[in-house]
Amino acid sequence: MAKTKTPKANQKRVETDEPSCDGHDHRGLRVTIDAEACERAAAIFRALGDPQRLRLLMVLEASERCVSEVRELLGEPMPAISQRLRLLKSERIVRSRRDRKHVFYSLADDHILRLVTNGVMHAMEI
Repeated sequence: MAKTKTPKANQKRVETDEPSCDGHDHRGLRVTIDAEACERAAAIFRALGDPQRLRLLMVLEASERCVSEVRELLGEPMPAISQRLRLLKSERIVRSRRDRKHVFYSLADDHILRLVTNGVMHAMEI
């Protein structure tokens, strides 16, 4: 015969609002986690984690701009701007196009646009 545990007199039952799995069948709710996609996303977040690179992306948010225009708007030296753009391009966060002597940069796609915009908007919430 199995013994059943009875609570001791000095023990209290703790009730919580935490979700519980009691009585729920979770079969069929498998989640596939793509390790490579997670590594890639982490690299993107690392690249976005620098305030100066984020400022640069905010400049590109409105429209495509040439490197010299980005430099003027940010008031930073050309080597710093070029280095940031090189890293952002390597992470496919920005794209470039050449028109004769000028290189123009823009955000890579709408995903990046939303990511940057939402991140900054969230940071501005009080």
